[in-house]
Order: sequence, then structure tokens, then C-alpha cells
Amino acid sequence: MLKRSITTNAVVLTLFALVTAGTLAVTQITTKEPIERAIRKAQARALLEIIPLERHSNDLLVDTYPIPRSYWNQLGLKSGGDINLAREEDGTITAVIIPSVTNDGYGGPISLLVGVNRDGTIAGVRVTEHSETPGLGDKIEIKKSDWITTFNGKSLQDPQPAQWKVQKDGGTFDQFSGATITPRAIVNQVKTVLEFVVSHQQPLFSAPVSKRAVEVEQPDTDTQTQEQQ
Repeated sequence: MLKRSITTNAVVLTLFALVTAGTLAVTQITTKEPIERAIRKAQARALLEIIPLERHSNDLLVDTYPIPRSYWNQLGLKSGGDINLAREEDGTITAVIIPSVTNDGYGGPISLLVGVNRDGTIAGVRVTEHSETPGLGDKIEIKKSDWITTFNGKSLQDPQPAQWKVQKDGGTFDQFSGATITPRAIVNQVKTVLEFVVSHQQPLFSAPVSKRAVEVEQPDTDTQTQEQQ
């Protein structure tokens, strides 16, 4: 009797595990595509806020340049990333968007996208992830404050490198009332990205069109045939 009960329970548990696993698998399959679309949409929105459509003719999401492993540490990246390239119709790269992370935020790491024009000026900066204090440090978000736009047009010549600090530290950039650590971390990291771009300008602004971008640009064979008919 006891043996039969144990066997029955084992069968029930096995069936339950199989049903649960199947449900999870189906859920993952059915939600994967919508999640990927949502992520792509969010990424595209952030990139286009930095370099709008009228400033490039390529797909910023797929025309990318992988960051060499030797530079991950400088940019604060633990697992690497891709640099998004903005091109004119003739293929000339007019700007690059660099992912970067500073670990000096008040609430922890702050992830950034920093757009840099070919002339070394900032095209735009956006914070993509952070854990800063609501009402104080979260003013680095464009939807909370326009503070992040104060980087637009800045370079290592304007202001000079020694002035790439918040005003409390004797620099050019404003800090938030009651919150200095967060803007200090952002200013320092944006400067680091600018220095990276200036030091690697030649390979960055002469990068070939990525394989993914070429594949996206290739017209579908079936579509071509239908159009010809």
C-alpha cells in the first residue's frame, strides 16, 4: 500500500513537472518575439534621441563596430558591447554612439550611451539604466530633467579637460541640489568616452559596414521576384 502510494505520488510529480516545463517553454516561445521587438524599439528610441533620422541614412541598430576587449575596462563594460555607427548615404561615418558604464553612481552602476560627432563634439548623452535616488539622482533621465542635454556640443576643447568637473569641484557642469555624486560620475564618464574616441578616431570613423547591416540592406529574393512580376 505504501509502495503504491509512493509510486503514485512520483508519477503525479513527474507529470506536474512535465506540464510546468511545457507551459514555461510555450510561454517563452510566445513571448520571445514581442520582448525582442520591445527591446529593439527602446534601443532605437534612445539612439535616435542622440542622432536623429535626418543625420544618418543607415540603420543604427545593425550597423555596429564591436568594442575590442582591451577597451572594456576603460569604458566600464564587463561583457563588451557594440558601437553604433551613423553614416551618410556615401558611407561616411558622421558620428558614433558608445556604450559605457560608470560604477561611481550613488546607487550603483549607471549605464550610458554617448554620441560623439566626427569633429569630436558630443552629439548627445542618454542614461539607459541606473539605481539613483528618485527625486534627486534620477534627474539624469531625460524625462525627469534636461540636465543631460548640457553635454550637447561639448568637447575636450570646450571646456578644457581640467574643467570637466561639476561646479562644486571647480568645473563647468552644474550639479543637482542635494546630489553631487551622481552628476560627478556622469561628467567623469562622458569625459572618459570622449578621450576614448579621440584616441581611436581613425579606426572608429573608418569602420566598414557591418555584416549584419549588409544582410539587412540586401533585398529579399522572393520580394524582388514579386516586384519584377
